[in-house]
Amino acid sequence: MRRTPFLLGAALTLAGCGGSHAALTTTTHRAATTQLDGARVPNRIAPPIALHDAGGHRVTLASFRGGYTLVTFLYTHCPDVCPLIAANLNQALHLVAARRHHVNVIAVSVDPSGDTPAAVRAFVREKHLAPQFHYLIGTRAELRPVWVAYNVTAVAQQAKLVTHVAYTMLVDPSGRERLVYDAQVRAGEVAHDLDALLHLP
Repeated sequence: MRRTPFLLGAALTLAGCGGSHAALTTTTHRAATTQLDGARVPNRIAPPIALHDAGGHRVTLASFRGGYTLVTFLYTHCPDVCPLIAANLNQALHLVAARRHHVNVIAVSVDPSGDTPAAVRAFVREKHLAPQFHYLIGTRAELRPVWVAYNVTAVAQQAKLVTHVAYTMLVDPSGRERLVYDAQVRAGEVAHDLDALLHLP
């Protein structure tokens, strides 16, 4: 695993998806406070996302204005990092279940050839991903502008491995980037931050 600087100043993991050990946490999140676990980022409008899910439905980041959206980058054949990120973000949705309709996850594929509709449907089914978890796919030409806008590199390796920048951005109800988490993103920390932000005036 290598570390790479991120434009917004947070240290993010460059995941080869074969050597990372992002931890899945199942502990109950602590009471909400104004102290946040995610790294604060400059208050800029999040770049637009408009892609399709495995069912062919168009999903946009703008459609989730008014609620919080976690934006991350995954691929279905990843042997370790991506499934753990997906599991942690999915668990965070369940930890804030009472207000889950105000929180969504957008996972943008970094593997246009491997992330077929069938592969994504199987991934969603096997990981028991919540309906608020939207796994978006497309051609390289469709996905690359999103990667560039979010400062994500994705390089296909042998044996279906993709080396890519792995992080999660929390976008607030006004569409602005609020917090960032690296590949070690933990469900309890995300849920704590969401609870804190949802309680703030």
